[in-house]
Amino acid sequence: MIILDTDVLIEILNRRSRRGEDAMKILKSNHDDIATTAINIHEVQYGLEKRGETNPDIHRLRALPYTKSDARLSAKLELLAEEDGTPIHRMDAMIASIAINHGARLFTYNTSHFRTLLPHGLELL
Repeated sequence: MIILDTDVLIEILNRRSRRGEDAMKILKSNHDDIATTAINIHEVQYGLEKRGETNPDIHRLRALPYTKSDARLSAKLELLAEEDGTPIHRMDAMIASIAINHGARLFTYNTSHFRTLLPHGLELL
């Protein structure tokens, strides 16, 4: 399974984005199930609402929920990142925990946000 991060979703939803076209080619060549998370939907929806825009396509994509198991793991990941001296944003830890718990790869253009979690089981596409 591939989980799409917010930055990738934004590029795909922007019909004029070359980066979005490239992302779609990558996804089509992988033949994996594609999803996002409820957290990523929140981030995209927030941006749309802030600009007074809508995009119904975002709600057509399967969104994985944030569960208690994800909460336990994301708290641990956030603490480990802090201990490593490379703190991460809380929402990034939450998204990463969902990916790890689903055995999924996270497709993101913001690899620097997640690099610190690679030794803890996160796989990036």
